[in-house]
Amino acid sequence: MVRARQVRPRLSHLAAAALAGLLLVSSAHAQVQAQGPVDRRVAVTFDDLPYQASDAVLCDPEATLALTRDFLAMLAPLDSRATGFVNEGRVCDAARPELVAEVVTLWLDAGLLLGNHSFSHPDLGAMTADEYLADVDRGAEITRPLVEARGDRLVWFRHPFLKAGETPDKKAAVEAGLAERGYRVATVTLDNNDWMYADLYRRAEAAGDAALMRRLGEAYVAHMAEALDHYEPYSAEMNGGVEPPQVLLLHANALNRDWYPRIHDLFLRRGYAFVSLDEAQADPIYDHPDTYAGPNGISWLHRWRLTAGERPRYEPRPPAWVIEMYEAR
Repeated sequence: MVRARQVRPRLSHLAAAALAGLLLVSSAHAQVQAQGPVDRRVAVTFDDLPYQASDAVLCDPEATLALTRDFLAMLAPLDSRATGFVNEGRVCDAARPELVAEVVTLWLDAGLLLGNHSFSHPDLGAMTADEYLADVDRGAEITRPLVEARGDRLVWFRHPFLKAGETPDKKAAVEAGLAERGYRVATVTLDNNDWMYADLYRRAEAAGDAALMRRLGEAYVAHMAEALDHYEPYSAEMNGGVEPPQVLLLHANALNRDWYPRIHDLFLRRGYAFVSLDEAQADPIYDHPDTYAGPNGISWLHRWRLTAGERPRYEPRPPAWVIEMYEAR
């Protein structure tokens, strides 16, 4: 992990100059290009604000703010129109009020939308609906006033672990509670394993292993291309042959600080325009019913397919060496 007050510089030479132009273009994308342009749109979201980092860093205001500024500096020239989802409880109690307010203000000053990701990132399967909703309420205590002070509303909520309820009754209770609070659920159609790569990347950075960081970063970009090869035709099949606007789930962490520009470029090369979460979820596909109740956090494409009585086709997993390294960590 990055030690408190010892935030390493971004891997700029790898993420920008040395790696520029080395994008892996999939065979499926090449076929699409040969057939002509496709209308593709994506809303980019980053979970787990302020940041996925060690407790020491997240309880050090200087370190946390440095990481936040680096992340926002990376996003600034890309015009991804991203939405960030805040866990106000990620930082320690003593630093929380001032630090969360400063992080939220930095994101808002950057012109980015924010949503509630709960206070403590709880597992819904381990608590009652009322306990979960209380955590949701606590997760907006600092963020909501700052958003409203700018004439906006805090309307988006993202389920931790994408778990929406393991039984129909609990799912219905949480849905009703969120609706009563004025929240809209931020769905996910483009899921991936960036969290697995990110955990290994953070460890490699702490060990000063630049070669492993590069290997993980390159594998992450390739994994995202494979995920798109899967989700693009899958989503079109569920939407009358036309790919709907997608919602991409990523996380605020060192991996995306260094490698999201390559992910952004991947989407551009595949013909995507970046849109807001509001615009993406205005598409009629997001009105599909979702009756899935179960223990897993899965893409809404899978939920809609299960609701229709059909079997989902799950996304590709990372390569074996990444999974083995993650399980052995």
